[in-house]
Amino acid sequence: MDDLIVVRGIVLKHAPCGDYDWVVTIFTAERGKITAFARSARKPSGKLSGTVEPFCFGTFKLFVGKNSYTIVEADIENYFEGFRQDLEGACYGTFFLELSSFYTRENNEDKELLNLLYFSLKALLKDSIPNRLVRCIFELRALAIEGEYPGVPAKEGIKETTAYAMEFIAYSPLNKLFSFSLSDEILTQLDVITKQYRQKYVDRPLKSLEMLETFEY
Repeated sequence: MDDLIVVRGIVLKHAPCGDYDWVVTIFTAERGKITAFARSARKPSGKLSGTVEPFCFGTFKLFVGKNSYTIVEADIENYFEGFRQDLEGACYGTFFLELSSFYTRENNEDKELLNLLYFSLKALLKDSIPNRLVRCIFELRALAIEGEYPGVPAKEGIKETTAYAMEFIAYSPLNKLFSFSLSDEILTQLDVITKQYRQKYVDRPLKSLEMLETFEY
């Protein structure tokens, strides 16, 4: 049918609609950020129950209406269930979802950012890399993807290792991004720079930051 499409993506957020429905925001590979209705998904017995929660990643079949999308089927490949037992990881992950929503646009393909989001969420579930480093990597690489990465700051005191890490994050293949570690001193400097860039390039408050900061201070 011409009015049905299949997209691949991750649920960024949802909100209740009516008595039993969700309005879902999905970050898709094919159409960027889209909003779709999930009918009866709030009913435990509903066909889409549990498939349109934030972090759900998979394939969605959509009915294309005149002014909206409606989810017909969802085939979820990764629920990121680890976040349900890990409050800190969930807070970081929610921040990544919100920042992705800030960058991506309706019906504007952004596959590289979607891939970064997926790799970053998977990295949060690993014990081998600190969550704070995952966040720095996500934020700096997102800037690079969106064409806003300003490079290493031209000021005194930037360690050579910090500068190298920043360039590695900005330009390495995505599957190599989470393969290194940093000393506490270098990570702290990288963190400071990352937050300065966020304040400069993200022009609206992020609701998830308040909770996230309770784990970082």
